[in-house]
Amino acid sequence: MEAFLPKKNGLYLSLVLGNVNVTLLSKQAKFAYKDEYEKFKLYLTMILMVLSFICRFILNSRVTDAVFNFLLVWYYCTLTIRESILINNGSRIKGWWVLNHYISTFLSGVMLTWPDGLMYQMFRNQFLSFSMYQNFVQFLQYYYQSGCLYRLRALGERHNMDLSVEGFQSWMWRGLTFLLPFLFFGQFWQLYNAITLFNLARHPECKEWQVIMCGLPFLVHFLGNFFTTLRVVHQKFQKQN
Repeated sequence: MEAFLPKKNGLYLSLVLGNVNVTLLSKQAKFAYKDEYEKFKLYLTMILMVLSFICRFILNSRVTDAVFNFLLVWYYCTLTIRESILINNGSRIKGWWVLNHYISTFLSGVMLTWPDGLMYQMFRNQFLSFSMYQNFVQFLQYYYQSGCLYRLRALGERHNMDLSVEGFQSWMWRGLTFLLPFLFFGQFWQLYNAITLFNLARHPECKEWQVIMCGLPFLVHFLGNFFTTLRVVHQKFQKQN
């Protein structure tokens, strides 16, 4: 009964939505909202993958780049709001996988404000190539995780409000370990992006503050994603031994 009583919004939801009650009052409504959230991630990831391809190989324009980065800002902002609502309704996403999207929102916002120039053009193709790869991997994750969660829920091994994430969790060990090489490659690409940006920040013609402020989130992304994934893998090996 307690799960269906209205709950006070957390700080983030209170700042964004005010005192609007976001508690869903039935299991069906909660599951429907969670299912719609999963579809939203899947569809937007496909759109972002196509748009990053267009920006990288077809349209070399700061305007289309700005549209792509604006869509990223909107996407990650929307994810943080939806995830906060889901957490308010019993979803067990927490820790790094929540913080990850706040950092992505900040990074996308900085990329959006980065003016066209030598530094931007030196990093542009690398960033768009990374975005294509990242969205491809996220598409694989959302697609296969959703199917895996459906089977585990049917067996009673997972909670109905568990969500897919942009990483690796313990429940994925059975059937989804093939994703690990894709994840580790993407994580080291994040490190490579950070190193590239830190080197650009030392360039004699670098005057944009966006260079270093993009490098820091990429470094934090790498550290958070890599060590969180490594911890899950290490714990699984320890249990097997």
